[in-house]
Amino acid sequence: MGSRSKIDLAYIAGFLDGDGSLMLQIKKRKDGKKKVRFMCTICFYQDSRHEAELFWIKKVLGIGYLSRRNDGMSELRINGVTQIKNILKDLIPFIRFKKQQAAALYKAAGILEGKKIANFTQSELRKIISCITIIQNNNYATRKKKTGLELFKILGLTP
Repeated sequence: MGSRSKIDLAYIAGFLDGDGSLMLQIKKRKDGKKKVRFMCTICFYQDSRHEAELFWIKKVLGIGYLSRRNDGMSELRINGVTQIKNILKDLIPFIRFKKQQAAALYKAAGILEGKKIANFTQSELRKIISCITIIQNNNYATRKKKTGLELFKILGLTP
């Protein structure tokens, strides 16, 4: 990963607190036993006229991809369980406003890392659902969020 001074990490954490999001999603897939997968994501947003900061964050973290949206915004998106866990380990000491989401995503990444969904215990799946719920309840979203019951159903669990 890129060069990471404490000042750079503090700046990136502040940027994430203000113009970023932390997500843990269940995505459908065509293959596999459960037909779903988990996706951990950190996203930074910025007006496309000022996207240089996003390129800098990408350089410091050494990962991610930038895209321009149709609404004049650019986003730096970072996916991957291990990558997200490593980045959060460095950023959590500096995060102020999204501390609960960051802690929940870090915990979930620790459970998910290096394991296939078919090998999770019911207890692990319940912990992941709890993390998803914590993140959702603390995130602003315009789209409908799935309830805990819906998440249990997707993963074939009973509440």
